[in-house]
Amino acid sequence: MSRVSETRPTIRDVAQRAEVSLSTVSAVLNATAPASRATRLRVLAAVAELGYEPNSQARNLKRNRSHAIGLIVPDVLNPFFALVAEGIGDEVRRRDYVLALCSTDSDAAREASFARLLRARRLDGIVHLSGTGLPPAALLELAGGSPVVTVDERVPGLTGPFVGSDNRRGARLAAELALARGHRRFGIVAGPTGLWTAEQRLAGYREALAAAGLDPDTVSTIRGDYRLESGRAAAATLLAGKPARRPTALLVANDLMAIGCIQHALSLGIDLPRDLGVVGYDDIPMATVVTPALTTVRQPARKMGRVAAELLLDGIDGHDVPASVDLAPTVVERDSLVEAVAA
Repeated sequence: MSRVSETRPTIRDVAQRAEVSLSTVSAVLNATAPASRATRLRVLAAVAELGYEPNSQARNLKRNRSHAIGLIVPDVLNPFFALVAEGIGDEVRRRDYVLALCSTDSDAAREASFARLLRARRLDGIVHLSGTGLPPAALLELAGGSPVVTVDERVPGLTGPFVGSDNRRGARLAAELALARGHRRFGIVAGPTGLWTAEQRLAGYREALAAAGLDPDTVSTIRGDYRLESGRAAAATLLAGKPARRPTALLVANDLMAIGCIQHALSLGIDLPRDLGVVGYDDIPMATVVTPALTTVRQPARKMGRVAAELLLDGIDGHDVPASVDLAPTVVERDSLVEAVAA
């Protein structure tokens, strides 16, 4: 048996210890060719005995890989995006990749700048969550040669895999629940103009109201930016009238804005949920700790992130991946919506 190297063990040392060729060791460690069970066990035993650690940098250069992917998100302080990022991180770590996180603050210029930066870094692929609904030119160029997976927000021009949930159906379910509770005077707090998610949710609310015989064009609708403060501002407008003319239920396009609505309503002395019901969207962790606890539409955010990472990494490895994965939304009933008493 050969003498073990006194320095860091090499793949040649492993081959000599296991009494196999260098190509066989490489095939076993990289799963690039079949090997018998006995051969695999000999190679893995030699690796363990010698304490051999593959040179991942050299391996990646040989494969023209960085073994790193980028993630562009609108706002890491938004719990929904944070959960998506956690799901991506779970899968990235499992597959031994590095994740480069870029938060754009929903700013088109920053989004474009990060796309250019990630393209220059020659990462293996990108997961993109848009905060603007616009495709940065650098990202379109990147998508022409590297895998790009979009999550939650559909972006024109990006034709790679998409992972999301049925926003229109989720919003329709939320409005139908409020209607079933006897509510007939509504206010809507929609998301930003131009975002696909915002338009889909608004369409879902309007469809449900129209199906119940209400004219959605007569329902007061305020646009927010998916942040807490814009929920407070929207509620200030929607709840400014006399009590007899106020909405008895607010349909709100995400949980942060819904929580802002609840905070402002409570500051006015409105009895929640007796005199005002609120339904959010996303089911972030804060939905369970606000008072009253928020009835909302659950998006499986962490699963969306994990699936997006799976699609991206499978695509990098050359596997066929589906063009779209749509996960079902569900309504989670808590305390912020009860039977209407003054509809």
